[in-house]
Amino acid sequence: GKKSLRQKIVDELKHYYNGFHLLWIDTKVAARMVWRLLHGQILTRRERRRLLRTCADLFRLVPFLVFVIVPFMEFLLPVFLKLFPDMLPSTFETESKKEEKQKKKLNAKLELAKFLQETIAEMAKRNKADTG
Repeated sequence: GKKSLRQKIVDELKHYYNGFHLLWIDTKVAARMVWRLLHGQILTRRERRRLLRTCADLFRLVPFLVFVIVPFMEFLLPVFLKLFPDMLPSTFETESKKEEKQKKKLNAKLELAKFLQETIAEMAKRNKADTG
């Protein structure tokens, strides 16, 4: 059914709380990784990607905080998210946005694979024509 205005507000507050909490956890883990890097240890590829994602999220947090702190600015957030889709830190994304982003990436990969297959098939035809 339809949610009341109060329930929508509570859901949004929970979403922001969970996003900030996850960002705090990621920041603590990233700080440990930086500490390990400073002491000469090598990070795995997975750890390096997580560290880069967390750093990017912290830089994205600055413009996002403007929307949270300035009164009534949160009403403009959907407009800015439409203009700048990657403005939100990754911990604030909803499941539907994550799925949508994965679908776009998968479609791009499929298109690239089709292009490469067509190119290889065309090259094979040319090579047959040259040798035959």
